[in-house]
Amino acid sequence: MSAFDNFEIWWVTGAQLLYGGDAVVAVDGHSKEMVDGLNRSGNIPVKIVYKGTANSSREVEAIMKAANNEEKCIGIITWMHTFSPAKMWIHGLQSLRKPLLHFHTQYNAEIPWDTMDMDFMNLNQSAHGDREFGHICARMRLHRKVVVGHWKDVEAQKHIAVWARVAAAWADAQDMLILRFGDQMNNVAVTDGDKVSAEQVMGYHVDYTPVSELMEYFKKVSDSEVDALVSEYHKLYECGADILDKNSVAYKKVWNAAKAELALRAILKAKGAKGFTTNFDDLGTDDIKSDKFVGFDQIPGLASQRLMAEGYGFGAEGDWKSAALYRTVWFMTQGMPTGCSFLEDYTLNFDGARSSILQAHMLEICPLIAANKPRLEVHFLGIGIRKEQTARLVFTSKVGKGVTATVVDMGNRFRLIVNDVECIKPKPLPKLPVASALWIPAPDFKTGAGAWILAGGTHHSCFSYDITPEFWQDYAEIAGMEMVHINEKTTIEDFKKELRMNEVYYLLNKSLC
Repeated sequence: MSAFDNFEIWWVTGAQLLYGGDAVVAVDGHSKEMVDGLNRSGNIPVKIVYKGTANSSREVEAIMKAANNEEKCIGIITWMHTFSPAKMWIHGLQSLRKPLLHFHTQYNAEIPWDTMDMDFMNLNQSAHGDREFGHICARMRLHRKVVVGHWKDVEAQKHIAVWARVAAAWADAQDMLILRFGDQMNNVAVTDGDKVSAEQVMGYHVDYTPVSELMEYFKKVSDSEVDALVSEYHKLYECGADILDKNSVAYKKVWNAAKAELALRAILKAKGAKGFTTNFDDLGTDDIKSDKFVGFDQIPGLASQRLMAEGYGFGAEGDWKSAALYRTVWFMTQGMPTGCSFLEDYTLNFDGARSSILQAHMLEICPLIAANKPRLEVHFLGIGIRKEQTARLVFTSKVGKGVTATVVDMGNRFRLIVNDVECIKPKPLPKLPVASALWIPAPDFKTGAGAWILAGGTHHSCFSYDITPEFWQDYAEIAGMEMVHINEKTTIEDFKKELRMNEVYYLLNKSLC
């Protein structure tokens, strides 16, 4: 079962009674056939439900309010089949709180030149009606996506599919809870931000959760549960002799990592959370009764890797914006084959035209992007409050093109920064046993890295091989957010101009509100 099975998109056809009831009946039949065709195409992951023709302001408003109140409905597709006076849509559009897609299409693909008469014209006036509707949406400054194409065209269906995935992820974010175990790393600006504004703009909620509360779940994990999970690790990953030897330090460290995973999963499920952050300076608590430390022996990297693969959002060092964004990336890409991950800019490799950025982290990279079967290893990690041996999955990423993104708080707005990248094959890292990716940002290393820095981009980002910039364009449109896209056409000169123009726009927009 796909998570998208719990959602539906409502299709509403715009009409009026000017041409008589028979025309509306005919268009109703056309609409049903079009919706059925889209659902049968296999290209759109969310079921489209036909909600009939809307012939008056009262009917439009009733449908929009019903959509707002139906949890399964994640968005509205509108199609104006005839000359549809758009003033009748004003009150309904004012009340709509779900994403909107305007499909500029038509039942017939081609004009029947030899037989076309006024009856045909009355049933095929999207060239007229969709412009009227487009005008009122523009007049009302509505955020929406416009898809142009015949409803049977695969290209048009794929554009609808992108929006459907984004709308589903948007719906998922509206009740997303992110737990922060500890605060963020001290004095780091870019991973911080306004949580109240984030909830207003993007929907998700962020709660501080004391590590002492997490430790109550940690203490309740049974040895048998841990043993079973360790056995699962042995089946899923490549393991050396030290990992399999129950008398070794490595086995004990893997056992501790499994207990941390079970504790984290338990508290996330208990609280209904969809993501979390950790901090390597906050790993446990002193037990007053026994005067002993109760907690993780080091940052729970293996747990974070595996929980990301299950769809939990994750952000390192308290980065709650990345945790929420990763959950959204994962949700959008369900059923897609290549994978996604939280990543961090680690170090640079200057190599002329092949200059690149090594993406890694202390431990927490999602195995969904692994090129080969990950290897479970235990190594020393000398950072944070506890410097200990700890378990992690080690691998390198697949080779291929993808898109990475981050959200930054600019004070008066959030900015979504998107960069096309190409993951290339790295050289071996025998002394750095962590998961990693190596990529060249578009359009080239110097321009891509320079533009990211000019935009205020974070050192953390959320990456996917499967999504395209169109996904993020739709996300930004739904959220009403600023988005800047660094791609093969980017120049620093033009990018600076875009940032300056955006600054003027948002300052002016704020002053008018």
